[in-house]
Amino acid sequence: MSFSISGKTAIITGAAAGIGHAIARHFLDQGANVVFADQSEKRLKARCDDLENHDNALFFVGDLSEKLNVANLLSATIDAFDRVDILVNAARLFSTTDPLDPTDNSVEQSLNQNLHVALRLSQAVARRMITQAETKEEDDASEAGTIVNLSSLAANRTQPELLAFSISNAALEQMTRSLAVSLAQNNIRVNAIAVGSVMSGSLRDVIADNPDYRDTIKAGTPMQRIGTAKEVAEAAQFLASSASSFVTGQIIGLDGGRSVLDTVQRPAH
Repeated sequence: MSFSISGKTAIITGAAAGIGHAIARHFLDQGANVVFADQSEKRLKARCDDLENHDNALFFVGDLSEKLNVANLLSATIDAFDRVDILVNAARLFSTTDPLDPTDNSVEQSLNQNLHVALRLSQAVARRMITQAETKEEDDASEAGTIVNLSSLAANRTQPELLAFSISNAALEQMTRSLAVSLAQNNIRVNAIAVGSVMSGSLRDVIADNPDYRDTIKAGTPMQRIGTAKEVAEAAQFLASSASSFVTGQIIGLDGGRSVLDTVQRPAH
């Protein structure tokens, strides 16, 4: 059993900001080849300027809701590193919803970004992982690959203004379970991290507009603090490494204990 991901090749979506960027940086520090994928070229350049000449870093810009960009991302990864071992679907759309407004399209947008993109990319990457495994030596019993999805405590909490975000994350978690069962026979593991009380980009924006929100979160968190993006990155490393070799189809809560409380009226970040 090892937590090492050194020498592995990982694709990280949403890698230009927040938790996705923290995961990509952490994986790079751990010796992995990392593809930083994001739809914002400007943001990716700004956050990764110091990595421009890093041999183990590749940068991909594209809207992954377009199928051609999914294929292009996988092709660029294979061209650069010959294989893909890890996929982390960290790109997320956070938006609020008016639950009684029939013209509000936030549910459709959130499902597209938070579910459909992750599903299409997972399918494409899984097919590549299966192909790679078929070319291994018969005595090589190492797993074919791992997929880690980034979900939220909101998937199991009821806040009407977070209708779209909650629905899309709940769907993502069911996708995680379904793919885990489908891919288990191919020795590909699929898990998710449900974050809450973690300083994501969206939570940082909310606190900037309402500083008192920080105290509200702390009051509803048994550990009395907000988690860090690095802690999510370390959890992602665990799920991507052989240390979790018998873990699949699981939703790992990373929320300082909030999910074990009665949280009907508590914030879903």
